Amino acid sequence: MATMLAGRLEIGSRTFGVTEVPVPEPGPGQVRIKVRAAGVCLSDVHLIDGSLTPLFLDAPEVTLGHEVAGEIDAIGPDVPSRWQEGQRVAIEAGERCGQCPNCVRFRDPCLQVRTRGVDYDGGWAEYALASQHTLIPIPDDLPFVQAAIVPDAVSTPWGAITGTGQAQPARPAGVWGAGGLGAHAVQLLRLVGAAPIVAVDPLEAARKRALEFGADLVLDPEEPTLREQVLAVTGGAGLDVAFDMAGVPSVREQAVSCLGLGGRLVLVGLTAKPLTITDGVGFSYRGQRLLGHYGSQPGAVEQLIELARYHRVEWSRSISGTFPLADAVTAVEHLERKEGNPIRLVLVP
Repeated sequence: MATMLAGRLEIGSRTFGVTEVPVPEPGPGQVRIKVRAAGVCLSDVHLIDGSLTPLFLDAPEVTLGHEVAGEIDAIGPDVPSRWQEGQRVAIEAGERCGQCPNCVRFRDPCLQVRTRGVDYDGGWAEYALASQHTLIPIPDDLPFVQAAIVPDAVSTPWGAITGTGQAQPARPAGVWGAGGLGAHAVQLLRLVGAAPIVAVDPLEAARKRALEFGADLVLDPEEPTLREQVLAVTGGAGLDVAFDMAGVPSVREQAVSCLGLGGRLVLVGLTAKPLTITDGVGFSYRGQRLLGHYGSQPGAVEQLIELARYHRVEWSRSISGTFPLADAVTAVEHLERKEGNPIRLVLVP
């Protein structure tokens, strides 16, 4: 039996390592992908450290990696002829369960979305299986390392901006946390025409990067006049929408204080900490809203790939470094320590 390298997490002990496993065979409706690039996300770190736990995993261990791009290597039965061996594709970060009432009706959002590399085997491997309906063709001039990060690092803020947060042209927006999600949020807010864009991060390098990605004003969260500066740059109105990309309780309090009438705070960064709004009366009086966000809406990855196809956006600056698959443990350690303040590290099998 042919074998391959894969980055596997044993859930019970939270033991992670790169090991040899059998090369998978595609079943009905599936293709096998020769993985060319796979992103390393903070969610992967949280799975390893135990702060995140799979909801639907039916095995004691799983191959990590939900940001994947590569080439179709083998095709299983009942796969439409539009998919061919050698075709370049990115893979959706998750898929609907296909069984709950919402899925059966194909009308309402599914509450049992299974995440690749969490609830079933992902792309930190030489080969990965994918359902044919999760494949997105990518253009020849889009590098695999860039295509791989679109299904989460780019599509998650895109969904928060265009869907949940409803950011509008010429309306002020703020981003708290300019890391892997936040840097893309700044870039994408610029793309949709939000103005001005305020980025807040404690790291000077991250603030500088936010300016390069299109922010109009960058601030340290420890700045005592932060709220006053946000009000000044927005002509006293406050922010129309703010995005918490950091998942830090203090960030949320600060962001709420910068919202204007009818302003929205969108929670993108994940945390198990309680949600607190100190000025509850003011929050209600000003008609403000607190919105949760997870992942991206159907079609988001296709939209972003299409924008890349026509060179409206590109992500070369987002690739902070690459590692061989065999060095996945090292890549995780680099991200956990935030060495070099990375946007995205990518494994290259």
